[in-house]
Amino acid sequence: MYLAKRVKALNPSSTLQITALAKKLSQEGQDIVSFGAGEPDFDTPDYIKEFAINAIRAGFTKYTPSTGIIELKKAICEKFKKENNLIYTPEQAVVSSGAKHCIFNIILAVVEEGDEVIIPAPYWVSYPEMVTVARGVSKFVYTESANSFKITPEKLEKAITKKTKLFILNSPSNPAGAVYEKKELQGLADVCVRHNIYILSDEIYEKLIYGGLSHVSIASFNEKVFDLTFTVNGVSKAYSMTGWRIGYFAGPLEAVEAIKNLQDHSTSNPCSIAQKAALCALTTEGDWTEKMRLEFEKRKDYLCGRIDKIPALKYIKPNGAFYLFCDISKTGLNSSDFAIALLKEAGVAVIPGAGFGCEDYIRLSFAMKTETISKGIDRLELWLKQLPKKS
Repeated sequence: MYLAKRVKALNPSSTLQITALAKKLSQEGQDIVSFGAGEPDFDTPDYIKEFAINAIRAGFTKYTPSTGIIELKKAICEKFKKENNLIYTPEQAVVSSGAKHCIFNIILAVVEEGDEVIIPAPYWVSYPEMVTVARGVSKFVYTESANSFKITPEKLEKAITKKTKLFILNSPSNPAGAVYEKKELQGLADVCVRHNIYILSDEIYEKLIYGGLSHVSIASFNEKVFDLTFTVNGVSKAYSMTGWRIGYFAGPLEAVEAIKNLQDHSTSNPCSIAQKAALCALTTEGDWTEKMRLEFEKRKDYLCGRIDKIPALKYIKPNGAFYLFCDISKTGLNSSDFAIALLKEAGVAVIPGAGFGCEDYIRLSFAMKTETISKGIDRLELWLKQLPKKS
């Protein structure tokens, strides 16, 4: 069969690959502890589910405008205004089938063949693959653990060429849990404004920040950076609604109108019922998300405390999201070999760092109960003791 070059050039998701293998082994009867989860283990709040059920009963099961219902767009704009100091109109907002879909649409809309997209490494596995589909060129800027895996204005400036079109920023980040502070973001914003480069700011983990830090949106500094930025978010992580598939973004009106046309002819509207659920999530006051965040912080601290006692592993403490990015270089194994051997020999699933651009690392999710974390780390620790010593 002849396949288009655009799909033949894509790499499979390492996240989904290891998760699929773990599920297969589990179905075969093996006891698997998986640290691969890229979603909260909490159920969607009951009040959101009830709102969606009522929408079904009311017959809200038909097509909607392709970029989302006006009530939800207004709620998104109110959220951006109240929480992020960003003033958008509903015409500038797009609702899509998950934040991933938002990012894909933005990249397709602004990146042409040969355009360069600057992606700090480690990076979320799907960013470069999306750039490949758009026939752009991913330009990776490798960050340092000493700087908590955050790109500096100096490194960003050095990476820019005449072909640079877009800079992808992820804060809090997957996989490293890096959170950019205001001064750091201001420096990056200044560079992008100076070179007139678009910014795709992926802020999906903004509600999951630890250590007393606060989230800052890069588009909030001034009108110039605001006009260059696409601010992406969604309800998946903040309200444990991953399967509902509702993401949203807002940005420059001309680009948003082009993306509307793209969505018109690809997916059309996101699920009508899920849009109603998202509307409920964004407009209901309460502390549900904060309670979840506090539980994740406890789990993070427990996991870090356990890893501290394992000489073969080291890490930089994450300040956001729900992942721990561990350096495994002392083991002498690359991340793929490490992950496969650990899964098959100890029944523990971790995500190889290769897919994130860092071969000497693995990603551990702490989106699971503390008891499960303990069980998995017990196995990991025992397995590491049995590994041949690196010469």
